[in-house]
Parts: sequence; C-alpha cells; structure tokens
Amino acid sequence: MAARVEHLQTSGVFTLDGGSWEVDNNVWLVGDDSAVVVVDPAHDAEAILRAVGGREVTAVICTHAHNDHVNAAPELADRTGAPILLHPDDLPLWKQTHPDRLPDRDLADGQVLDVAGTELHVLHTPGHAPGAVCLHVPALGTVLTGDTLFAGGPGATGRSFSDFPTIVRSIADRLLTLPPDTLVRTGHGPTTTIGAEAPHLQEWIARGH
Repeated sequence: MAARVEHLQTSGVFTLDGGSWEVDNNVWLVGDDSAVVVVDPAHDAEAILRAVGGREVTAVICTHAHNDHVNAAPELADRTGAPILLHPDDLPLWKQTHPDRLPDRDLADGQVLDVAGTELHVLHTPGHAPGAVCLHVPALGTVLTGDTLFAGGPGATGRSFSDFPTIVRSIADRLLTLPPDTLVRTGHGPTTTIGAEAPHLQEWIARGH
C-alpha cells in the first residue's frame, strides 16, 4: 500500500517546572507496509511497537523534547535500531528527561526526510519549545504539528522555555502559509485544518500584546 499516516493514542504524565499533569498524547506513524517513522514516541514503547508490527522503523522523530513526547524514545530506538531525531535547541529540555542518553541526529529547518518514498519537510517552529518543529508531508496533504498548533489555537506557552509571541510568529510564517486544506495532526486532541485555524490569527496576535 502507498504511504499513509496512522494514529495511536497513549497516556501518561507530563512534568515540567515542578508540576505534573495526566495527558493523552497522539503518536503518529508515517510510512507504508514496509517502513515507517514514529513521530513523538509518548509513554508506551510497547504499544507503539505493536502498532508498528513487523515494519522497519527508520527514524524516531521528536517534534520537541517535553517529557511526554520523548519519554519512550530511547526504548523504542534501542528495540528497533532507529535513530532519535531532535532539533538541537531542545537539548536542555531533553536532558531533563534523559540526562544520560543524547539524541542520535539533529533536525534542521528545511531538512527533508524520506520514508516509503514520501518526503517529510522539517519546519522549525519555536515558541512552545525552542527546538519545536513541524513535519509537512505535501504528498499526503498533512502537517504534524506536535504542540505548536492545535484545533483552536497555539500550544501552551506559560512554562519554561516557551514564548507566546514567538509561537504566533511561527504559526503565521510557517504553518498558515500551507494550503488551507492541509490536515493538521496535533500532539494532543483532534485533527483540524490550516483553513479552519487561519481566521483566528489576529485574535492570537492580540492576545500577545
């Protein structure tokens, strides 16, 4: 079968700045019947491996390094042999969760990753975290936004390493310029579209002042 996006939800605890919250995370698999990349390996490596099945995992990609998006990454990488990819600006956050295990490769703005003959374009979208990235998959009409853009607005910016004006600029410059029918597959909650979120940009800008 052709390349596609598959969804898995896992549950666990998000911790930052001394607080803890129960969360449900979206884990995304992009690929075909032979090979996939895993995006945001949250909480449960075993559940992710069951979703992968017998396919090759070519990369474990983290859209940012909050613990609830990376806590299963080392186990998943160790059990599949796949490299962990993270933008280097998020290393301080990564080290809070995995002080003794670094990611294997850096993500960079403009980088193009390939799985199953399908291109994933890396967009650096800081704001929720310094090294936050989104993955635009033009051939599948989708963008994986992590916690940068949700159905209803930008990701949270009330904690360490985050900034609201920065996330709004990232969304305006890097995401809302995508085709309106682009599916937005988020780190938490439901999928939306670029066209559904774009009309709210001025509201978000006003909130930042």
